[in-house]
Amino acid sequence: MAKRTSKKKKPPIESNTAKSSTAKSNTAKSNTAKSNTAKSNTAKSSTAKSSTAKSSTAKSSTAKSNLSAAVDEVAIRKILQRLEKLDRDILAKCNRRVGMTKDLAELHGEVHSARLGKLRPAMDGAVHSAVERNEGPLDEVAVRSVFRELISGCREQLVSCRVAFLGPSHSYSYLAAVERFGQSADFIPVGTIAAVFSEVEQRNADFGLVPLENSTDGRIADTLDMFTRISVKISSEVPLRIHHQLIGNLTRAEIRQVCSKPQALSQCRNWIAQHLPQADVVETSSTAAAAKMAAENEQVAAVASRQAAANFGLKIVARNIEDNPRNITRFAVIGLEPAERTRDDKTSLLFQLPHQPGALAGAMAVFRRGRLNLTWIESFPKPGSQNEYFFFVELQGHYEDQRVRRAVDSLKKKTERLEVLGSYPRRDPIV
Repeated sequence: MAKRTSKKKKPPIESNTAKSSTAKSNTAKSNTAKSNTAKSNTAKSSTAKSSTAKSSTAKSSTAKSNLSAAVDEVAIRKILQRLEKLDRDILAKCNRRVGMTKDLAELHGEVHSARLGKLRPAMDGAVHSAVERNEGPLDEVAVRSVFRELISGCREQLVSCRVAFLGPSHSYSYLAAVERFGQSADFIPVGTIAAVFSEVEQRNADFGLVPLENSTDGRIADTLDMFTRISVKISSEVPLRIHHQLIGNLTRAEIRQVCSKPQALSQCRNWIAQHLPQADVVETSSTAAAAKMAAENEQVAAVASRQAAANFGLKIVARNIEDNPRNITRFAVIGLEPAERTRDDKTSLLFQLPHQPGALAGAMAVFRRGRLNLTWIESFPKPGSQNEYFFFVELQGHYEDQRVRRAVDSLKKKTERLEVLGSYPRRDPIV
């Protein structure tokens, strides 16, 4: 019987393909790991480089900023030094102007004269000329203020100038007086227009300043009446733009009273009626007195100037409340001496006509024949008479002009009383 031969099973042999796949997989993992490591290293390197770059940029910016600040500091110091030198030059020239003004006064023999007759037009005209020649960037108000105070200081070096005005301080009359004479003048506040005339007549003041007319309310009757009573001369005019402010320490809704001088209230009556119908209107002796009342009572508002608000520590509740945006009060400067002739003058006349038919027409014909332009005419009753009137007339030209003098001589023949109140330079409204 034949033997059965048993065959041993051989263990399975791994496929070369499988080994190859495993090797490739391991290689891929290894390469991926390396790649990730490389990317990580690259990223770290980039981050490091970026941080380094940012740090360098920041340092560079800081350095530039410091350099720029240092350059600015140097530039600022240089400008300040130049400004200081310029200020010294301006001061030196101002003092030189005072010296030259004194020299001019000595040549005219007016060093100790309150009149300063021949010198005054040049001094007064200097402010006007400066405003006319100004090309900016300073505005008219600033230029006028600078030269006004310079001329005021020059005048004070020659003779003390005393000016009476309808007080108190910070009223519109005060502002007009400062505008005309500057802060160096010796101001005398009085309580009435009549007192201003009296101060001048008694020589307690060299000049007086009185309101003449307002563009809203017309003539100032008290002033015209005093011209009929006291003999003085008009030496100049101050047409001042009047801007009324509503001032107080309250809101508009809290206002129970509005107070001011009658003329100021009249010039704002439409605005007050429209915006403050709930408020009582109270008259005071002056706008400055009204401002004082507003400072003492938190339910009271005043109609006054911006300067009055600043002086009494009040805020401006509403600005420029005048009904007429071109509101102008014209003030007259009065004294005992006439003004010198200029190239652009006005002449004021006061006369009384006989009470008979055609008297006024005959007087007006004199000006027409003389080709004289009348700029203002007012009539007002003669005190103590029902049917007689005084006439106040302004015309273009100076009394020394031949045409004006001839007209005045002709007018004398037609009047019962005639006075030349003065010839003086025409002035444009002051802002």
